[in-house]
Amino acid sequence: MVIDDSRVMRNMVMQTLQQAELAEFEFDESGSGSEAIGKFDADKTDIIFVDWNMPGMNGIEFAREVRAMNWANHIPIVMITSETGSERMQNAYDKARVTCYVAKAFTVDEIREKVLPVIDELRKKREKTAAPAPVKTVAPPAKQGGGFFSKLLS
Repeated sequence: MVIDDSRVMRNMVMQTLQQAELAEFEFDESGSGSEAIGKFDADKTDIIFVDWNMPGMNGIEFAREVRAMNWANHIPIVMITSETGSERMQNAYDKARVTCYVAKAFTVDEIREKVLPVIDELRKKREKTAAPAPVKTVAPPAKQGGGFFSKLLS
């Protein structure tokens, strides 16, 4: 899910993620935090990319709302924002519990570097929870009796 009040920025985020070739993405977009909350489905959302500054519900408020949902608070949230500075970043990590922080203007390489560990962690979790493949067993061949008469009767 990509959340930003600027359609241009949403398109840039989606295009950059595709160019980074981190995963096969299917995007759901929202123009505000409140719109995203209305569309949000934890069963269909693997990762969230959210801007900080948006009218109405901003990215920090959105992230706090998601983190308050016990059934959805495991979903990684990547804050993509023009808000810089260590205090702002720490606020996003501590108060909104974002997973990753990317400053605008970003490059494909920056997105790859910062988001790849998040994607790798998602893959590891999926592998752990995936149903194990059924074990194929092969019955040992039937034991044949020895001797001349047993071979005649088979």
